[in-house]
Amino acid sequence: MKMKFEVVELNKVELKEPILIEGLPGIGNVGKIAMDFLIENIKAKKIIEIYSNYFPHSVFINEKNLIDVPNMAIYHINLNKQDYLFLGGDVQPIDEPSCYEVCYLVIDMFKEKNIKEIVTLGGIGLQKIPKKPKVYITGTNKALIKTFPHTNEKIFSVVGPIIGVTGVLLGVAQRRKLPAVSLLAQTFAHPAYLGIKGAKEILQVLNEKYSFKLDLNKLTDEIDEMEKELMNRAKSIQEATEKSTEQNYFG
Repeated sequence: MKMKFEVVELNKVELKEPILIEGLPGIGNVGKIAMDFLIENIKAKKIIEIYSNYFPHSVFINEKNLIDVPNMAIYHINLNKQDYLFLGGDVQPIDEPSCYEVCYLVIDMFKEKNIKEIVTLGGIGLQKIPKKPKVYITGTNKALIKTFPHTNEKIFSVVGPIIGVTGVLLGVAQRRKLPAVSLLAQTFAHPAYLGIKGAKEILQVLNEKYSFKLDLNKLTDEIDEMEKELMNRAKSIQEATEKSTEQNYFG
């Protein structure tokens, strides 16, 4: 029997007009880094795990030297009388049809709870490492976009299509007539680079918008530690990329 999705409900919660925020692996892993920090620091509780044969055909090795099956998960917390749902995980769906299916699955899972708004998180890949990443915003309507501080609305021609769950979730939200936005932070477009600075800029936006009371100094400390080892590697990657580009020619 072909499995599409296996949804495992870990905890039942009563929801009222929840805000759904998504952050999954992508360019610079900006969305995932921001999401993991957010979930850990506000102590959101995992309520659902999603498994699928639409996810990459692999398993992860954990710190106990055992395997973990890749999954997406939904976490919940109620802050200031507002329900929040966080969609995170280790993987993205492997192709276009499965991406649409998982996005419809997640939204329809909570459609009777009257989702208030949806926010997706991601990165914009640059050819050089940004010193202070900008956060761009787009979405389904300008009224919601204008409620997010410290963002740049002039995104047309800055970024191409927003791919993966980060983009498709916006499209599905529009089809379901749900207000939604995407926060996209600049990062270095190389698979070995971690967009921690971009993630921090996104977290500052979310922190002010939703009053999460995050201690972003913790993330700053992580940045300082990781950048010491990452910066040299990233610069060498950038230099190698530029040299490779210079040497490419047709003839």
